[in-house]
Amino acid sequence: RFVVSLKQNTDINVTCGTQYMDLSIYICPIYNAQYNESLMVLNNQFKNLECYGKADWTVTPPVLKFRFPINETSISDCGNNFQVFNSLHLQYYFSNVEFVNISGMVMSVDPSAGMITYRPQIHYIFSCKYPMQYLLNNTQLSVSGVNVAIRDNNGSFISTLSMELYQDANYQNLLTIPPTGLNLKTKIYVSVKATNLTEKFNLLLDRCYTTTGPYPMQTQYYDLFVGCTRDPQTKVEENGISQKAQFSFEAFRFIEHKNLTVSTFYLHCVTRLCEKSTCSSLLPVCSGQNRRRRAATDVPANATITSQQIRVGQQSTGASLMKTLHMSVPPTPSETKSQKERIYSCEIWE
Repeated sequence: RFVVSLKQNTDINVTCGTQYMDLSIYICPIYNAQYNESLMVLNNQFKNLECYGKADWTVTPPVLKFRFPINETSISDCGNNFQVFNSLHLQYYFSNVEFVNISGMVMSVDPSAGMITYRPQIHYIFSCKYPMQYLLNNTQLSVSGVNVAIRDNNGSFISTLSMELYQDANYQNLLTIPPTGLNLKTKIYVSVKATNLTEKFNLLLDRCYTTTGPYPMQTQYYDLFVGCTRDPQTKVEENGISQKAQFSFEAFRFIEHKNLTVSTFYLHCVTRLCEKSTCSSLLPVCSGQNRRRRAATDVPANATITSQQIRVGQQSTGASLMKTLHMSVPPTPSETKSQKERIYSCEIWE
């Protein structure tokens, strides 16, 4: 966790956590202004009991505490502001990154019934900024049974993502990889899903690539797609238009494994969330003069999910099939016109 102390008022500390936002306000200045904990409320929502804080007299100095979960329902119940905006950020693979700013105010409720009061109005402003890709209702992450660690900093919190590999274009039958590995050029269908999202957001894959080791941050890698650059055998079927993304590619071997019977590698996808109304503007434009690229920087591991180990053998898919190619060759000038075209047959193994 990290604590943000607002410079304009050091009586309040704001903790932008992975599951909750926590506010801690010194209670003595509140009493000095002739208020108490029952007269301090979030965003003037004085009719909602969930929007009041609780006094903690066990600490020195005593404080008034507010806590609310990081999800859209809880945030809106007490009238907090929920704003999505774009920002240039070098830490992220794509420089145009969406963030969510959650802000509000703890304010006093004057109990005076007349037209005037001798109590000063007091209020405490707070805000937290989160990267969009972590804004979910749930804080557990499991990718194909592999836990991915997320550091609790910058107000980032975990999302629930899953990556599944399928053997059919309908994404119905999970891919089974034998110990001897898949045949070369076997079609692998990949589905990445985000669960427990609010309806405001879609899932966007910025980049998918492979490495020979299970860790995303490696110097040697092979990109399946990133921006407008795409492996010829990779087909992106759905991305940025719903809460799942789907694509396919063909099984291959890393050249460094040329002396091995089985080549192994892992698939990694850099993911983020996008607001439905802005997802289309975040996708690369890859046709004509409108082709748009973004500069690449290091990909943060906490936005990357990883597949199970993929094993590929040395056998090609359809290796037992043989085609006969028929070619007709016209007579050469030295040959008589009466000679017919010659027919050649070539056997081609696939």
